[in-house]
This record gives sequence, structure tokens and C-alpha cells, in this order.
Amino acid sequence: MILNILAVAAGGAAGSVLRYLFTLIPVKSVFPFQTFVVNMLGCFAIGAVTTLASLAAQKVSFRFSPLVVLFLKTGVCGGFTTFSTFALESANFVSEKNFFIAALYAFSSLILGILCVIAGQNCIR
Repeated sequence: MILNILAVAAGGAAGSVLRYLFTLIPVKSVFPFQTFVVNMLGCFAIGAVTTLASLAAQKVSFRFSPLVVLFLKTGVCGGFTTFSTFALESANFVSEKNFFIAALYAFSSLILGILCVIAGQNCIR
């Protein structure tokens, strides 16, 4: 159990640092590209990791350690992506009466997020 916790904590730290580094990229736009790109990359990564783990579990010659899955999926992807920031940015657009950007951001995040998970899965298959 302690190894699982350490794997998630280490992955979460790595994912959080990666997310922070994305916020340092200068973007001059009302659209929150940094959060959007981070969330789409995270969707792709979680699709790829879960598919790789599933396929590895079916092969006798190759095993994907459950600790590695916890590190990558729960830790790195969980620390890297951020639904709370997405929700805050969307709420701020609504508060500023910038309804078009709020709707564009929410809709594109949902649809492209699902497509990125599928793309990640298909890259591994």
C-alpha cells in the first residue's frame, strides 16, 4: 500500500511540475490555451497508458507493473490535467459575460478530450 501511495505521489508531483511549466508559455489570447493543451495531452496520455496496460495484461511475455500504471495514470495524468482550473476559467468567462468563449471552451474541451483519449488508445493498438 505504501508503494502505491509513493507511486501516485511521485507521479502527481511530476505531472504538477509539467503543468506549471506549461503555464509559463506566453500566450496572448482570451482563450486559455495552456490549460486546454494540458488537458488534451492528458486525455491522450491516459488513453494510451490504460490501453497499453490492458494489452500488456493479456500478454504472458510482457507485464506492465501496477505501480507504473498508478504512477502514470493516477499520478502524472492526475497531477498534469486540471478540471478545477478548467471549471474556474469557464466560470470566469461566464462572470465576464463572455458566453461565446465559455461555450467554445467547454464544448471543445469535452469533444476534443474524448477524441484525444480515443487517439491515445488507437496509437497503442
